[in-house]
Amino acid sequence: MGRDKARLPFRGSDLVSAVAAAVARAAGNVTLVGHAELPAIPDRYPGQGPLGAILTALHHTAADWNLIVACDMPEVSAAFLGELLAHAMTSAACVVLPCGPDALPQPLCAVYHRRALAALESQFARGVRQITAALAALAVEPFAVAELSYFQNVNTPQDWAAYAAK
Repeated sequence: MGRDKARLPFRGSDLVSAVAAAVARAAGNVTLVGHAELPAIPDRYPGQGPLGAILTALHHTAADWNLIVACDMPEVSAAFLGELLAHAMTSAACVVLPCGPDALPQPLCAVYHRRALAALESQFARGVRQITAALAALAVEPFAVAELSYFQNVNTPQDWAAYAAK
C-alpha cells in the first residue's frame, strides 16, 4: 500500500476505526493487535503475518469465541458480524469460516474458539504461515455468505482508489 492501511481516511475518521466500531457493535468489545500508533496489544509475532496476529489475539482473550476481522475491510457490517458470531455460538467447530459465493474462505473475517489456539500454535511452530493451511488441523465449519462485498479489502493504492471512487 505504501502507507498504513488502518489509517486510510474513511467516513470522517479512519478505516480501522470504522471496522473496530462494527466489531464492537457485534461483539460488545474490540481489541486491536499490533498497531504501534493505536491502542493495541503488542503482536507476539511481529512480521509473521496475519496468523501471528490471530495467535496473539487468542493468547490474549478470555472469551471462548473471538471475532477476528482484518482492518482493511471497509464494507464489513455489524449486522453481518453479529449474525456470524451468533452462528458460532451454536457451533461445535473450532472455527466458523465464512465463504462467499466464490467458495473462497475468509479467515480474516471469521470466528475462532479459544480451543483452536493449541493446534494453530503447533502449525505456526512448524513454519506454517498461511491461515487456511493452519486451519487444516482444526474442525472448521463453513458459513455460506451470499454477498462478497463484506470481504472486499484494500491492499494497494489502486484498490483504495477503486474503492473510494464508488
